[in-house]
Amino acid sequence: MIRLFPFLLLAACSPATPAPAPQEAKPAVQPNNATYGTDANLAASKPDAILRYAGHPRGFAELRLPEGTGPFPLAVIYHGGCWKTGIASQAYMAPLATRWQQLGIATLNVDYREVGDGGGWPGSFTDWAASTKLIEDVAERYPIDRNRVTLVGHSAGALPAQWLARADGADGPVGARAALRVRSAIVLDGPGDVGAERPAFDALCQFSAVDPFMGGEPQRFPERYKAISPATIAPQLAELLFVQAKLPAPSAATQAALATGAGRVTVRENAGASHFAIITPGNPVYEANEAAMLAVLRGGE
Repeated sequence: MIRLFPFLLLAACSPATPAPAPQEAKPAVQPNNATYGTDANLAASKPDAILRYAGHPRGFAELRLPEGTGPFPLAVIYHGGCWKTGIASQAYMAPLATRWQQLGIATLNVDYREVGDGGGWPGSFTDWAASTKLIEDVAERYPIDRNRVTLVGHSAGALPAQWLARADGADGPVGARAALRVRSAIVLDGPGDVGAERPAFDALCQFSAVDPFMGGEPQRFPERYKAISPATIAPQLAELLFVQAKLPAPSAATQAALATGAGRVTVRENAGASHFAIITPGNPVYEANEAAMLAVLRGGE
């Protein structure tokens, strides 16, 4: 990220020189991701509540509620960061959460453990599963439309955004579990099948991200990769939207597998766009896709 440092320019002006016209103040640039570097000209709003789902330091989510009486659609947001501790947290998704809050969407911006602080297989999955209890808590306490809940994942967050909406057998990362009842999911430049897209995702991260997260390569733990593949069990959704940039669209085989559970699978590709442009309010790439995202988030109106 390019950092801008203030510096003072001293200029001598004669008394006869007219004073320059006042300049309109520019909005403060808020850092959106300290490692990979993207900025949003939208300051994150203060969360309405910080809700905890686990006792460890990262077991929380930020709740933002729109103005008005509701009931509001709810977006449950899972950040990226290649599942590696120290790269990212929920903080860089806050400008997007704020933008959606302004547009009438309630948001839960979830943090979770990654490789290096207790995450990976199965710790991250344990956190994702535990975080879903916040949906029920929020729906009981606030004006949320429980029938319009969308799971949203950027980059590595694509996995929980899809995995939570499917059931698991005993071989799943947290054992047998029922699918979370949600209406839809939005994947923002993330994989549709972690195992099938392992080389592309590692290339995006610029290091080996998938194997450390899964505990080893597919040859060592084929059952793990199979257990979370949509070809094994597909997420149950009315709509699944992919908004891709650096990552290509999921393969035809992956899309077909996803379509066995999702009523509609849509892929929007943004060739040449950056990995963060699609989540940055005010960026032309984000603006070009915002209406499609909002249509999913507001679905069922």
